[in-house]
Amino acid sequence: METREYNNARKLKQDKMKIDFEKLGGLVPAIIQDAVTKNVLMLGFMNQEAYDKTIATKKVTFWSRSRNCLWTKGETSGNFLNLVSIQNDCDNDTLLVKVHPDGPTCHKGTDTCWAEENTLNPILFLSELQDFINKRHEEMPEGSYTTSLFKKGVNKMAQKVGEEAVETIIEATNGNNEKLIYESSDLLYHLIVLLTSKGLRIEDVVKELQMRHDPEWDKKRRVAKSKGEMK
Repeated sequence: METREYNNARKLKQDKMKIDFEKLGGLVPAIIQDAVTKNVLMLGFMNQEAYDKTIATKKVTFWSRSRNCLWTKGETSGNFLNLVSIQNDCDNDTLLVKVHPDGPTCHKGTDTCWAEENTLNPILFLSELQDFINKRHEEMPEGSYTTSLFKKGVNKMAQKVGEEAVETIIEATNGNNEKLIYESSDLLYHLIVLLTSKGLRIEDVVKELQMRHDPEWDKKRRVAKSKGEMK
């Protein structure tokens, strides 16, 4: 009975994922990505058994083509790949496996199999902060400073952004770098709160900046201005 239930559960998981193990003779490539840094760590191969063991243990397991056997990454080194999620691609024959790695991934001791450092780009935290502020806006928990800002309304929030901008200018002209970073953080946080209240995200500002980075952006207006055709 237990075996039947296990096989049924396995079939449901496979049907849901629709993994085509037969295309490469029983194997599918598994791209391993750090769930936090978004960096690609390595590429391995899984068969049905390796996939099932990965799901069951939450430790990424591969099929070794050279040794012709299963191997769980970290079983000898202790550098496990802790499973976060698995996604299938559009052709159902390549897996994207997101993980939390314990230590370096490569057997040579490097963070990735391409000898790259698996470091987090701090700018990515802005999206995380935006998500947090969105949640505050949705739930409005009592005792939260962010909640109190939303309750004061857009005029007060805009005023707060102005105050923080002035404090940032003061530190830039008369303060030191440490205080400048502190006040700039306050400014950016309150700007995100203001944007959120208007149904916008910090990524919308980034998209605008990205668009402006194009040399062709606003070219007609700038050319006209250079010719004195507009003030």
